[in-house]
Amino acid sequence: MTNKHFDDNNLQRTLTNRHIQLIAIGGAIGTGLFLGSGKSIHLTGPSILLTYAIIGIVLFLFMRTLGELLLSNTNYHSFTDITKDYLGEFAGYVTGWTYWFCWIVTGMAEVTAVAQFVNFWWPDFPTWLTALITILSLMALNLLTAKLFGELEFWFSIIKVVTIIALIVVGIFLIIIQFETPFGHASLSHLWSHGGWFPNGVNGFLLSFQMAVFSFVGIELIGVTAGEAQDPEKTLPRAINNVPVRILLFYIGALVVIMSITPWDQINPELSPFVELFKLIGIVFAASLINFVVITSASSSCNSGIFSNSRMLYGLSKHYSRGSGFFQKTNKEGVPANAVIFSSALLLVAVLLNYFIPNAATVFTLVTTLATVFFVVVWSLIVISYMVYLKKRPDLHRASTYKAPGGMTTAVVILAFFIFVFCLLFMAEDTRIGVMLTPLWFFLLFLMYRFDTRKAS
Repeated sequence: MTNKHFDDNNLQRTLTNRHIQLIAIGGAIGTGLFLGSGKSIHLTGPSILLTYAIIGIVLFLFMRTLGELLLSNTNYHSFTDITKDYLGEFAGYVTGWTYWFCWIVTGMAEVTAVAQFVNFWWPDFPTWLTALITILSLMALNLLTAKLFGELEFWFSIIKVVTIIALIVVGIFLIIIQFETPFGHASLSHLWSHGGWFPNGVNGFLLSFQMAVFSFVGIELIGVTAGEAQDPEKTLPRAINNVPVRILLFYIGALVVIMSITPWDQINPELSPFVELFKLIGIVFAASLINFVVITSASSSCNSGIFSNSRMLYGLSKHYSRGSGFFQKTNKEGVPANAVIFSSALLLVAVLLNYFIPNAATVFTLVTTLATVFFVVVWSLIVISYMVYLKKRPDLHRASTYKAPGGMTTAVVILAFFIFVFCLLFMAEDTRIGVMLTPLWFFLLFLMYRFDTRKAS
């Protein structure tokens, strides 16, 4: 029997509480932690722990503002609807397309990471071919039900969580027995005995923010799943409230263990410190296991990107389509198939990048810089929407059962932090290029919007 919702091209609320909880965990544990943390540690030393703590606190508060906005109107399918409602049509247009572009760029970074980790086992296997296989496989999976996406993310996240907990437990044991390494005994003293907490000074500390911020990319994914979540009033607050525990355990806990076993100045910024740690202690099988886990982590993030992008294109087509609504067409399972295929096809640019730039680490740095810039822009637009919401709809704020702590004061602090991060991206040459290219994207969006509105008139 045909479901009316499928005929109307509507999304289906098939994501359960356990899906949302694990999608939230998966969003808070990105490839930036598994792969990019080596570069962050190299730049700043042990003070990277402070970097992650600061970013984690700010992004938790940010998620509280997003949660309050989403629950103020359960008809919101994503934060594109929010910015459109409070900042106007063009702001919604900018948010949707920029977030879509964020995940295109991030997806390129993730498939590049998959290629780099596959080379751990097969050094001669072409990175571009790995990227191609990954993209085609994830596209095929995303053309199935949204519930299958939830299941995939559930198990991907379970793998990540179990692995990090296992690494922390093994690491604590090695520290307790003072395991002998080429760098001396495993000890917490490594955190301060190799040049102190800020061995590269304030400048090194500040430079760590770019990759550390990228580690949290995807934390806002809960805001995209809202339109397909069962009982969002219960599942969204529960998922958001667990963010601080995840950050404390998964980021800070894991990095404390890693730097206690391998001093920060002995960690190779081009390699995953997770894989290298197990190679160091001589457990070759465990190193392969961790390598498998980080492959699933990168695949999970790319999978989330394809899901998110297809839903963004679906929403943009619903609101702004001036023609046939090509991207709002759903298949018999209620999946926006055309949007999935188009978003996946654009990820093939990563195949070309890996073909012409054999060094996967170079590609990863290039695309993560662009992604960080655009994610900060999208997050900022959400916070500004929250500030407008507080002024225009104080009644909704008063009636909210899930208020963001601090209200307007918190929003101002969050926005100031995002501006601070944006300014920091000018400091390093590789990130400065990404910032300088940003205006071109927004100029292109302006032209696209003018074209759409003229076509409609």
